[in-house]
Amino acid sequence: MSFFSDSLIKKETFWFEQLPLSCYQARGIVVNGRRIKSLVFTTDLAIIRNCDADAVFAVYPFTPQSAISHALINGSYIPVFCGCGGTTKGLRTLSLAQDAEGQSAMGIVLNAPISDLNLLAVTKVVDIPVIITVVSEETDIAARLASGASILNVAAGPGTAALVRKIRRDFPEVPIIASGGNTEESIQATIATGANAITFTPPSTAELFKSMMARYRES
Repeated sequence: MSFFSDSLIKKETFWFEQLPLSCYQARGIVVNGRRIKSLVFTTDLAIIRNCDADAVFAVYPFTPQSAISHALINGSYIPVFCGCGGTTKGLRTLSLAQDAEGQSAMGIVLNAPISDLNLLAVTKVVDIPVIITVVSEETDIAARLASGASILNVAAGPGTAALVRKIRRDFPEVPIIASGGNTEESIQATIATGANAITFTPPSTAELFKSMMARYRES
């Protein structure tokens, strides 16, 4: 399906970011009274401001910075889950998590390399949910939950649906966010195996401009 749709309103074309409808077949995860079914995986504020997702999954492959989380939270009209550690470890993850909570983040995201002890320390300094990323079936899920993780984020590439199924079999009540791929079929399959919410990676602004400029040239 087309990720973006255009509507002619008052002789101007407006572009709206539209997540696949299959995302909304998920049961969702209730956080602070809000049911989250879809999360847009981006730190592009222009995408975030034109997005119909329920929340933002703001994780990026650099050292987390409070300035970045502050800009995203202030600029977003939907809740933001902030990445605060993974490659970055130790005391810095605690201060980053506290800063994000003070900036009104809805949750803290920690990536797979974080130790159980580091995870536990983060959960002790914040009152908002802490999400731990799971990338392999070798992960000790029981230890992650015992260390205070509130939500699991399953990101196992093509094996995501199978890993969700395994976790759901062993832990029927744990809230699970999972990457759904980029097709309706893959998203539906991930939800069917037990994911409560779906992260979706949108096209970049460069990709969008490419198709838009092609249309402009044709006209």
